[in-house]
Amino acid sequence: MISKLKMLLSSRKFWAALIGLMVMVVKIWKPDLPIEAEELAALVSVLAVYILGTAIEDGLSAFAKL
Repeated sequence: MISKLKMLLSSRKFWAALIGLMVMVVKIWKPDLPIEAEELAALVSVLAVYILGTAIEDGLSAFAKL
């Protein structure tokens, strides 16, 4: 259990997803923030691509070890 938690907290994908979630929640609670909808969509898109790229990198490195 502790090793899974340690892996989660050291995961770049987890932190990128958490940052994206936090930005979206803050925008919902404070709609008067100077972040437009297009900028928010761009940020979420960049984070999604980063998460996908990191997942592919992790998968390929695990595949190379076989």
